[in-house]
Amino acid sequence: MKHFLNFKTDISKESLPEKFTFPFYYQPHSLAIIAAKEIQVYLEKQTDFTHNFGIKKDSNTPPVGKMFGVLVVRNKLNKIGYLAAFSGKLADKSLPSKFVPPVFNMRTEGSFYIKGEAKIDKINEQLGLLKKDGKYLSIKKTAKKLHKEIADDLELQRKKMRISKSERKILKKNSEKKLNANEFEKLTKKLTQESYNDQFFYKELQEYYTTKLEKISTELAFFENKISSLKTDRKEKSNFLQQTLFSKYAFLNQQKELKNLLDIFDNPLVKPPAGSGECAAPKLLQYAFANDLTPITMAEFWWGISPNSAIRKHKNYYPACQSRCKPILNHMLKGLEMEANLLLENLAEQKELEIIYEDDVLIALNKPAEFLSVPGKEIKDSVYSRIKDKYPDATGPLIVHRLDMSTSGILLLTKTKEANKILQSQFINRTIKKRYVALLDGSLKKNSGKIKLPLRVDLDDRPKQLVDFKYGKAAETDWEIISKENGKTRVYFYPITGRTHQLRVHAAHKDGLNSPIIGDDLYGKKEDRLHLHAEFIEFLHPTSYKKMSFTIAPEF
Repeated sequence: MKHFLNFKTDISKESLPEKFTFPFYYQPHSLAIIAAKEIQVYLEKQTDFTHNFGIKKDSNTPPVGKMFGVLVVRNKLNKIGYLAAFSGKLADKSLPSKFVPPVFNMRTEGSFYIKGEAKIDKINEQLGLLKKDGKYLSIKKTAKKLHKEIADDLELQRKKMRISKSERKILKKNSEKKLNANEFEKLTKKLTQESYNDQFFYKELQEYYTTKLEKISTELAFFENKISSLKTDRKEKSNFLQQTLFSKYAFLNQQKELKNLLDIFDNPLVKPPAGSGECAAPKLLQYAFANDLTPITMAEFWWGISPNSAIRKHKNYYPACQSRCKPILNHMLKGLEMEANLLLENLAEQKELEIIYEDDVLIALNKPAEFLSVPGKEIKDSVYSRIKDKYPDATGPLIVHRLDMSTSGILLLTKTKEANKILQSQFINRTIKKRYVALLDGSLKKNSGKIKLPLRVDLDDRPKQLVDFKYGKAAETDWEIISKENGKTRVYFYPITGRTHQLRVHAAHKDGLNSPIIGDDLYGKKEDRLHLHAEFIEFLHPTSYKKMSFTIAPEF
């Protein structure tokens, strides 16, 4: 079994986990960390394949980082080893023996996929030739010019007709009192005939131009019908190829039950996301189940340069993605006893809300870390629910703004609908001043600055956010250093906008501060807590309109 890798490190003193890793939120087990480090040593020295990860700067090919995974397993001889895999494909399309094979290799010689791709490539070639055909381009240009000339001339005629109509109307009005009945009747008939003449001329002109366009339209349609037909043929072949491919990606679980992507996603209206089944985790589990290996623990880490949109740091560990992997792994991990899903644990259960100010319409409180502002899908305990219970007669939505569950600090609430509306307008108009304190994992070179990175939700991995200059919403943050502490940097954040995870992404992204907030389990490394705290807020009281401010120092 060439893909079963023996540990080079002595693991005799390592204890095995009692349950398998919950892949969507975990702290890597020591055995998985050892296996990952051995693969990382291999990646630094290997000559088995060519791929520019962006670590070395001596390559002419574009740098692309990649996710790798390790799965610690036990074989039939009760020996502990591990498997390794990478997500997607390597730049040179190779399948190095160090890594388990894909669930389905669509690029084997003579495969239906390569044949299907060749047919689609041929259609694309025909389309390319048609679109560049000299006669087609000439006819298209002539037709476009002729359409414009006709449209311009018809518009000119309509303008003349409107002017003539207006002049006839004025003449008729002015002549009504000056002419006798007989003369006025003759004038009316004359003006009516002129109107008919204008309309007849316009209709004749339209018919003339229609005839003039027929020949060139027929010639143009010959090419455009061929192009449309080829596009339809391409779409049909592409859809068939994709559906066949989905059926070939079939996944095992411990019970040897086989399900393909179409069965797993089981929705005729929604296609499985691109790349489904190509991530490291499904590859590792597929090989383990196919070869009677018992999964013990697993971990996935990023290797190489950070991508432009998502946040991935070299050598950092990451959970399996939600959109592509979750449905597949739900099937593959059936029957395996897994660690608890910590995302469903209510960490706020034993925590109290500290009210720092209260009057007839306003509440200001110090929200602890790991405490929801509003009820979630699974966890209902939140600031909103507790305040609602405490003040059952309060009107309006209560919540004025939110803090991430993991962020601690000052949160404002209102007891009346009117007060809520007034405070919300201050947030919308950005007249409220806010300051956050954060401890970053890194030493910053500049003392202050501004970050402008537009954000949108990662549709493939909610609730994470992506930097997206095309579809993202504007997000702006000012920052300044407070102090540097043993390779870490304490900073003030002044958010100008209030996007989801704005400060966390602006801190971690390579084009932001490139230094994740300590304890950020989404964009950095998990620790005891997220070191982000809403320390200061200043606003106008919603009824007295007096300036108010609160400051609460962080616990870190």
